[in-house]
Amino acid sequence: METQLDPMKDDLPLMANTSYMLVKHYVLDLDVDFKSKVIEGSIVLFFETGSQYRKTSSAGKECCQSQFDETCKMRASEPCHTPMINVSTCSSKMEYNDFAVSGKEEEAASDENSNHSNNEQASGISSSKDCCDIEDHGNKDFLLVLDCCDLSVLKVEEVDVAAVSGIEKFTRSAKLTGVSKLENLRNQIVHELVTLPADRWKEQLYYFTHCSQAPGCGELLFSTGTWSLEIRKSGIQTPADFPHAIRIWYKTKPEGRSVTWTTDQSGRPCVYTMGSPINNRALFPCQEPPIALSTWQASVRAAAGFVVLMSGENSAEPVQLREGILNWYYYVSMPMPASTFTIAVGCWQEVKQQSFKQKAAIGTNTEFSLPSSQTDLRWHEEICGHMEYPCRFQNPAARLQAVIPYRVFAPRCLLESCEEYLLQLVPQCLSAAYATLGTHPFSRLDVLIVPSNFSSLGMASPHIIFLSQSVLPGGSHLCGTRLCHEIAHAWFGLAIGARDWTEEWISEGFATFLEDLFWARAQQQLSHDEIKGQQELKALLRWRRLRDEVQNSEEELQVLRPKKESTGEVSESGASVVKYGLKAEKIFMQVHYLKGYFLLRSLARKIGEVSYLASLRKFVVKFHGQLVLSQDFLSMLLEDIPKQKQSGLTVESIFQNWLDTSGIPKPLLEEGETWKECQLVQQVTGEVTKWIQTNRRIRKSSKKKMKQDEVVFQQLLPDQLVLLLEFLLEEKTLCPRILQCLERTYQLREQDAEVRHRWCELVIKHKYEPGYGDIERFLREDQAMGVYLYGELMVNEDAKQQELARKCFAAAQEHMDASSAKVVAEMLF
Repeated sequence: METQLDPMKDDLPLMANTSYMLVKHYVLDLDVDFKSKVIEGSIVLFFETGSQYRKTSSAGKECCQSQFDETCKMRASEPCHTPMINVSTCSSKMEYNDFAVSGKEEEAASDENSNHSNNEQASGISSSKDCCDIEDHGNKDFLLVLDCCDLSVLKVEEVDVAAVSGIEKFTRSAKLTGVSKLENLRNQIVHELVTLPADRWKEQLYYFTHCSQAPGCGELLFSTGTWSLEIRKSGIQTPADFPHAIRIWYKTKPEGRSVTWTTDQSGRPCVYTMGSPINNRALFPCQEPPIALSTWQASVRAAAGFVVLMSGENSAEPVQLREGILNWYYYVSMPMPASTFTIAVGCWQEVKQQSFKQKAAIGTNTEFSLPSSQTDLRWHEEICGHMEYPCRFQNPAARLQAVIPYRVFAPRCLLESCEEYLLQLVPQCLSAAYATLGTHPFSRLDVLIVPSNFSSLGMASPHIIFLSQSVLPGGSHLCGTRLCHEIAHAWFGLAIGARDWTEEWISEGFATFLEDLFWARAQQQLSHDEIKGQQELKALLRWRRLRDEVQNSEEELQVLRPKKESTGEVSESGASVVKYGLKAEKIFMQVHYLKGYFLLRSLARKIGEVSYLASLRKFVVKFHGQLVLSQDFLSMLLEDIPKQKQSGLTVESIFQNWLDTSGIPKPLLEEGETWKECQLVQQVTGEVTKWIQTNRRIRKSSKKKMKQDEVVFQQLLPDQLVLLLEFLLEEKTLCPRILQCLERTYQLREQDAEVRHRWCELVIKHKYEPGYGDIERFLREDQAMGVYLYGELMVNEDAKQQELARKCFAAAQEHMDASSAKVVAEMLF
């Protein structure tokens, strides 16, 4: 039986047997239907035989047999089924499925279908026989396992790539001599196609397109389980003989957890991938393990008026297929994990800027036209270490491109807000990133303001960044820092990925660390002391957040390398699990961001910022396009700085102190108080003292009207305001007059979401009823940050506050992110 896991609590299973067959390219052909809240159509997968099978080819049958036996023991009891369907209803471009199956292939298809009655085909009723037990096959057949969840799979078939016009050029290779079976010929064609050199990528894409439209040549048996789709071909016992191009007809379910169907801030319907814990397996069947690096192309049709944005190198221009229906086509040529595929379909509008502003914005970026170290360019001349693809690091023009082409999209009602800050910040932050790390890994960028139910402040994917509407109000600070964080993921998280997803600190720790460096450059005219002051203040805020999180979370979730020595290991088949990948509360934790950031900050301080940044750039050049483990970075860093080894700094000591233990790392505990010496922090403590003294005077005055000297409060930066409010939260009592004065002095209702969140905490703690409207607004408009406030409203055991919490949840629940809704429901009921 397939392992049954609680889909909201346990580890995330990666079921795909990537060691035996590895997907190299996906072709998606989909229709988006907002009435039924379903995406349906087909996906064609092109495979290479996996490394495990190639290594053991001398004992191939035994190797595959053991894998099949292992899978049979774990599989679900749902049977194989090949339902009879009218495939022409699945997509608007299905002419190629009208080809007839002929000769022996028709007989084979007939034999496969003979295992199922017409009743089963029509109704989907389960057969009593399991794939592994079907008569005449025993358990000899090879089983292809794909990651799949919440999908209705309608049909699986082999694709006759040999029928494509012009494909003969791939059959003239000397490698194909002696190929007797048509099945082997098809697999050899796919092999030749997926292994074309990088300079022929356009030709490769052309033939992927035409092969994906080739007729089917026999249905394949399949079975769906909780977490997987299992496919086999009768009589095929090895991965090498299994079809290397297959087409899967399927449709998503409205409740599927990879996409969310909702409305945007203007009330128009939309659907988007929101960074689900189960990734994209409820959007299309795929291989989820990070090692399955693949390219993709997608044709997506939606009603006119909708805009389709996607992870793609091209800025798609819609083509009208028929009245009222537009087709959008995207592709990528850089192999990426399927989990990074992103799509957003909605009535988005591009944010435009007045021409004089545009020129001014571009003009400010000229100082960032080259990387900060000219010597870094010599690394680009080396041969890249990744699999072959058209790499920007080898492109002289790309290496000099400080600002890649970009667009900003938003719902109509937020266009003005985006134009005010965000549109101007994008080129500044892109230039700052280039000045820090060099070549942009991706050729273009779209930025989209997603609906209010988005559970994070931002999410980066290839060629596209999602931002929460919460980053827009209150000036440029939160918007700029978050944009810098997501841009940093282009290098760390996307171009360089974690080989084991439990090591998410490699992505989030680096992005948090680089966010500060990018933002310092993006602000431009700051002195060295001002930059240092901002970064010290930020470090103190992060230290306080880490301290609070460590005190209020499970120890097992605080470890950055939870699998320790087993990190990166997978089973013989390639299957594995992401430890704690499905814990609902984990998505609200920042320990991987914070501990990762402090580790990198500590290393930078020991090594020196100039040497450290040079090492970072060297690491990017060496490892872009590849998957890494913690030791890959740490080993390279320490090799460049041999004297550090003599001082006791080793990979093992870093594992022990930072990555393999819970709690606050020992080296950080020793540093915890030093940030209080920062001038920006001292300024805040001075202001806090004024507020506390004023509060005491007002309380002592009681009912008497007290003439008090006018207290002058200084203007504070957004991060200073956050720290001020955090310090005031530590006060036992603040009177209503102080809270009123506090809000008016700093215009807290107009500040950014980080500041307003702390203000709401103060309102809750002191039951300040004039501020309850601010809480209601925050829980409605800032859902990415509001979950914690629900808990605070309930903890006080105040009837009005609890009623407010339930009222806000009832209003937001229908469109709220599933994990957020589950966590909040547990708090309230």
